Amino acid sequence: MIDNFPDMPSIITITFSPCIDKSTSVPSLIPEKKLRCTSPKLEPGGGGINVARAIRKLGGEATAIFPSGGYTGKFFNHLLEKEGVPAVIIESANETRENIIVFDESTHDQYRFGMPGTELKESEWKQCLKAIEKIKEIAFVIASGSLPPGVPLDIYAKLGKICKIKKAKFIVDTCGEALMKALNEGVYLLKPNLGELSELAGLERIDINNVERIAREVVLKHNCEVIIASLGAAGALLVTRNEIFRAIPPEVKRKSTVGAGDSMVAGIVYTLARGKSLKEAIRYGVACGTAATMNPGTELCNKRDADALYSLVSIDDNYARV
Repeated sequence: MIDNFPDMPSIITITFSPCIDKSTSVPSLIPEKKLRCTSPKLEPGGGGINVARAIRKLGGEATAIFPSGGYTGKFFNHLLEKEGVPAVIIESANETRENIIVFDESTHDQYRFGMPGTELKESEWKQCLKAIEKIKEIAFVIASGSLPPGVPLDIYAKLGKICKIKKAKFIVDTCGEALMKALNEGVYLLKPNLGELSELAGLERIDINNVERIAREVVLKHNCEVIIASLGAAGALLVTRNEIFRAIPPEVKRKSTVGAGDSMVAGIVYTLARGKSLKEAIRYGVACGTAATMNPGTELCNKRDADALYSLVSIDDNYARV
């Protein structure tokens, strides 16, 4: 763990279950056959890790806090260091996990194999929280990704309390009971997809025409200021107590949706950190998410594509149904 925090940036991401993403492709995915793979591309991954990486690609800076262990952990640290992402690394006893993404060239289908998170000890996840407490000035804390075994479901609620003390805006991109407990403590911004929003509302599924109403109900019912609901290719809907508008992306040739959500969060926070409005933030966030889908495998957005798409993202602020 790094105990010294000179010149720390004001954006912090925290990831309790980082991973190495391995992406490759095969001519055709056939059972019981030896498949010839292309040279794999290895990248550091996990929700908050990807957000920090994407912010770096956009020209900003975010410090990533995460546990890392074993030989895979050392290689993970190396991959992140190569990208120039500042990090506070909490050494863990267990190996950092690996995920596999395989693209079938014959069908253009993508298969994502997510390995289970490796267990964190109590002392390890507590060190992650202490790392944030030690940083003097923070504007944004982004908690993103799944929770591995050993981490309590109220971990994001604990983070919420720390953010209140720090007067930092707390942004959460996760699901399940951990998200509900975070809402009880207080969140500045949530970025759910349709499945996660339906879970928040206690519904099995949500029709896209009901997103506006349900997101508004969640904002009014829970301790949350902003919801930006991801609508996939249809863009995103931003809902506060006083504002509702949708950002609509242009049509692009999509190669992969991996990393699109993290790229969207990065674009939103990067814009807000520069003092821009929520409307500008959702517009650039959708541009970043769309830019990510134009890349193969696990690649995130790049600034050139995001900036070019920004002018093509339209804003519907007429409270229209989506």
